[in-house]
Amino acid sequence: MSSVVNDTRIPNNVDLSSDKKLQRALEEWQPNFIKWWGAMGPEGFQQDEVFLRTAISVDHEGWANFDYVRMPEYRWGIFLADPVADRTIGFGDEMGKPVWQQVPGEHRNTLRRLIVTQGDTEPASVEQQRLLGQTCPSLYDLRNLFQVNVEEGRHLWAMVYLLHSHFGRDGREEAEALLERRSGDPDKPRILGTFNEPCPEWLSFFMFTYFTDRDGKYQLLALAESAFDPLSRTTRFMLTEEAHHMFVGETGILRVVQRSAELAKLDPNGDVRKQGGVDLPTIQKYLNYWYSSSVDLFGGEVSSNAASFFASGLKGRAKEAGHEDHVALNGTYRMVTPEGGALVERDVALRSAMNEVLRDEYVADCQRGVDKWNRAIAEGGVDFELKIPSRRFNRNVGLYAGMRFNPAGELITEEAWQAQSGQWLPTEADRAYVLSLMTKPVYEPGKMAHWIAPPKQGIKGRPVDFEYVRHDAR
Repeated sequence: MSSVVNDTRIPNNVDLSSDKKLQRALEEWQPNFIKWWGAMGPEGFQQDEVFLRTAISVDHEGWANFDYVRMPEYRWGIFLADPVADRTIGFGDEMGKPVWQQVPGEHRNTLRRLIVTQGDTEPASVEQQRLLGQTCPSLYDLRNLFQVNVEEGRHLWAMVYLLHSHFGRDGREEAEALLERRSGDPDKPRILGTFNEPCPEWLSFFMFTYFTDRDGKYQLLALAESAFDPLSRTTRFMLTEEAHHMFVGETGILRVVQRSAELAKLDPNGDVRKQGGVDLPTIQKYLNYWYSSSVDLFGGEVSSNAASFFASGLKGRAKEAGHEDHVALNGTYRMVTPEGGALVERDVALRSAMNEVLRDEYVADCQRGVDKWNRAIAEGGVDFELKIPSRRFNRNVGLYAGMRFNPAGELITEEAWQAQSGQWLPTEADRAYVLSLMTKPVYEPGKMAHWIAPPKQGIKGRPVDFEYVRHDAR
C-alpha cells in the first residue's frame, strides 16, 4: 500500500517531495487553480461550511474523511491507485510487454491529447453547474452538488499532475490552458460539445450526472487499461469518486419521477404541471436531450483514432480482461450505417469500432437506471414508461451526424423533424416551465422543494434533516 502524505501543501501518494522541480511547478499552479475556483466555482457559497468527503487514502476501506469544509480550503490532492506488480500491457500489438512508466516518444502527442481532453471535462462541469446552488431543492442536494464539484476539481488535479510530471513545458502550458477555457465561451470553449451546454436547472443537473458522468465512467475504464501506467493508476482511483456522481443523478431523477407520480394523483386529469411538478413527458424530453448529447462523447462509430489507440495500447475497452480476443486484429463488428439514403448493416473491422464497443456497454448501463425509474412510476400507479432513444437520434458526431432520426431510430425527413422535434426534445416553453419550478431555493434542513421527493436516507449515517450546508445568513 502506497503511503499518503496529507500534512503537506498538496496531499499526495506520489512522493512529490522527492521531485522538488515538479513540486514547485505544481505549487505555482495551485494559486491559479484557487483563483479559477473562486471565479468559476459555486457562486455564493465559498465561505459556507459543507459536509464533504475528502480523499485521504487509496485504500478501499476508509479512503475518505467526512467533515465540514469550506470549499476553497478543500484538500485537493494527487492520488494514484497502488501499482499492480509486474503489470503487462493487456491488449493490442504490444500485449504482454511491460507497461510504460514513462511516455514513449512516439506516443507523446497522442497521450497528451487524451489526457488534456479528459482533464478539460472536469473544470467544464464545475463551470456549467456554478449557479445551481442558488436554486437547490434541499440542503441534501446542495451538499451533493458541492461534493460533485470539488471532486471534479480533484480530477482536474489528477490530470494536471500527469501533464506536469511527464510532458515538460508542453504539459505545463496545457495545464494553464485548462484554467483558461470556459464552458460555453464562444472564443475559448471547452473541447467537447456537451461540456459547453447550459445546465441551468436541477433536472438538467440530474440528467448530466446520470448520463454524462456515466460517459466519464466508461472513458475512465478504457483509460484504466492504458499501457501508460501512471494514467491507468490515476483513472482507477478517479473511478472510486465518480461512482457518487452517477448516484446523485440516478437517485435525483428517481425522486423527481416519484414526486411526479404522486402529484398526478392529486389532479382529476393527472395534470402534474397544474400541481407544480415535472410531468413525465417533459422528463422524457430531457432524457432524450442529455442522453443523445452524452452518446456523442464516445466519438465516431468508425474511427481510425480508436483503432490506433487500441493497437498501440493507449486506450482499451472497459474491463478488457472480460473480453476474449485482446488483440482484435481479425475480428469484425456488425454495424448499421447510412448509405444512399437508407440504413444498411455491414461488418466493420473490430479495432475501428472500439468507440461503438464502449458505447454498447454504456447504453446497457444507462438502461439499468431507466428500468429503476420505470418501476417507481409503475409503483406510483401511473401508466407511462421512460425510454432510452435510439443511439442514432439527435446526433452531432459520427455516422449519423447531420441526419434526422426519430427516437425509434427511423430515418426521417428534415420536414418531419421540424414538425415533430418539439415532441421529443425540450422546447423553449418546456425549459421555461422547468426553470420556473426551480427559482426558489430550499435551505431549511430536512425540507424539500415541491417538485422532488425526499431521499430514502441521508449521507454517511446522518439523517435527511441534517444540516449538510451551514449558511446562517440565508
